[in-house]
Amino acid sequence: MRAHRVVAVLAAVAFAASPIVGTAADKQIKDVKELAGTWEGWVKSQLGSDARAKMIVKEDGSYESATQTQGGTLTVGKFYLDSGKLRWRSSRTEGRAAVSEDKGKTLLTLTPEGSVTTLTGPASYERVK
Repeated sequence: MRAHRVVAVLAAVAFAASPIVGTAADKQIKDVKELAGTWEGWVKSQLGSDARAKMIVKEDGSYESATQTQGGTLTVGKFYLDSGKLRWRSSRTEGRAAVSEDKGKTLLTLTPEGSVTTLTGPASYERVK
């Protein structure tokens, strides 16, 4: 019995002393104003390839996103809350959105729903301002 206690105590000490590895943690959005600012990341272009993009979100949740390639694609849309869940609708598609924080960075992931094709895949952004 005593050996089990020693092992349990040593395991607890080892766990407490080990470095904590950062993992992305979802952040609950209560108002689309929290998204206001500039975001940069990766999206699917209308040509079906991954492309760098910059998105500017206004306080009312409306946004414009443009790929940063020659002849880039402009997408306009709006973020909104539906029963407490963050969602978006754009000129190209709609779906769910999630904000997370990882290693001091704020990340925004857009996951399309409905008619998803190679031209409307997921997008991921990082807040820059």
